[in-house]
Amino acid sequence: MTCKPQFTFRIPGSVLNMTCKPQFTFCHLRLTLLGLAAGTAASSAGCEVTPRAEEAPGATEGAVSAQLGADPRPDPAGAASSSVRFSGEAQPAVPIPATADPGFSEQLAASRTTAIVRAARTVAPAVVTVSVLRRERVRRRSFFFDPYYLPFRETQGLGSGFIIDSGGTVLTNHHVIDGATRILVTLPDARDFEARLVGSDPATDIAVIALENASDLPVAPLGTASDLVIGEWTVAIGNPFGGLLSNHEPSVTAGVVGALGRHLVPGGDDEGFHLGMIQTDASINPGNSGGPLVNALGEVIGINASILSRSGGSEGLGFAIPIDRALKVARDLAEFGAVRRAWLGFQVDAVEADDFGRSRGVRIARVTPGSPAAKAGIRAGSRLLRAGGDRMATPLDYEASVLDLRAGDRIELAVEGMTPVVVRAAELPSVTAERVELLRDLEVVTVTAAIRAERGLASSEGALVVEISDNLSEATGLVAGDVLLGVNNRQVSTAREAAEELRRTQRRDRDFVLVFERDGRLVRTGLLTWTE
Repeated sequence: MTCKPQFTFRIPGSVLNMTCKPQFTFCHLRLTLLGLAAGTAASSAGCEVTPRAEEAPGATEGAVSAQLGADPRPDPAGAASSSVRFSGEAQPAVPIPATADPGFSEQLAASRTTAIVRAARTVAPAVVTVSVLRRERVRRRSFFFDPYYLPFRETQGLGSGFIIDSGGTVLTNHHVIDGATRILVTLPDARDFEARLVGSDPATDIAVIALENASDLPVAPLGTASDLVIGEWTVAIGNPFGGLLSNHEPSVTAGVVGALGRHLVPGGDDEGFHLGMIQTDASINPGNSGGPLVNALGEVIGINASILSRSGGSEGLGFAIPIDRALKVARDLAEFGAVRRAWLGFQVDAVEADDFGRSRGVRIARVTPGSPAAKAGIRAGSRLLRAGGDRMATPLDYEASVLDLRAGDRIELAVEGMTPVVVRAAELPSVTAERVELLRDLEVVTVTAAIRAERGLASSEGALVVEISDNLSEATGLVAGDVLLGVNNRQVSTAREAAEELRRTQRRDRDFVLVFERDGRLVRTGLLTWTE
């Protein structure tokens, strides 16, 4: 049966009904549609527009009526009474008033305030810009000079951070403030505060700074990364490109947790491995380093630290340090001035590597005599299966499992051929060793088998530099971690021998030459002279 279809479009707030008669087969279907695009549809379909009137009591029997948000109010007085036919040619526009529904407006406004918006509003006031001045050595291509002999120049750097207490304690990245001679922190309201370094840890890329003369500052709520779920929302907040964006309010980007427990191998100018990181596709750009990564509840779950990029900008692979690790490091830095890292006393190697360099296991390579591992009966050559409940597939898995350990903590180790053993971590040998003060601003310890294993040193003897002032470092070229091996062609085997040789050069006001190990290679200085 062929029927004459009729569609009536009723426009809320309007005085017009549009009756359309398209050419297709159907039976007496009548729809009253809510939509501001009805006029456009009518103009293209050939519709008759008539003033809207109250429905006649004798509506067509059997008709189906679907009212979608119809306006029940009567038409205003004085409404137009003439009909207008749209036949495809240009016609004067018929004004369609906007819906004056206060409930709808309130719902629309509420829908804009998403969890991401609320999270940004909660944390952004506590996100700061960290500007630094630093002195850097000018590096030139030369076969004759080590970098520390070349002139210094002053450079600027910037990053982000966030306030964790109202007194002005700020968390940021170590690489943001590394080598800084001055630190200036700017709040979103444009207030500037001079800041001092409380402490920093290159191994975890965490730094703590304190604002001078600050009080009653906004604080970022802190959460945990221990219960993160892959795919949940994340918000990265920071100050990309600093002053280039002309104001101090932080920028916000959104993404999801892409992966957990990521290990990143250093490349370029990176100083070390990034272990157990949170991966996100929230954009992290230059200047975002040190800013917070936030969950949908408005809680900080990580510190933005690095990206993987071919261009230097964000490509959807950003990484953040879990906030639980950052807070543990921050507490150590605030209380002790350094991280009380744990020592188990053994090193591991990768085993079963395929042609692509991917390993499928971890082998215990060396065990230091007298170490906690040795006392627990662990022997070199055994395969390490699990550490602290984590499966060991690569050496980085092991490094990540002990990175958050502190002296006195216990960890369960599953070793092939043994029942699981619990090992109590000890302090690093270089921390417990007797310190000898060579000069007023230089402290060393004697290299022992345990210290050699702890630091991965090539030398089995010498004096390990554990503390040195910036001025003395600039004058001698020594830095913490170097192993002093000789003074004026005299070999030194212990810290006390090194102290005696250096004091001899001071007493006689003699020029001198130092030989030391750095990063597995021997370095020989030029002729040095003591100055007042």
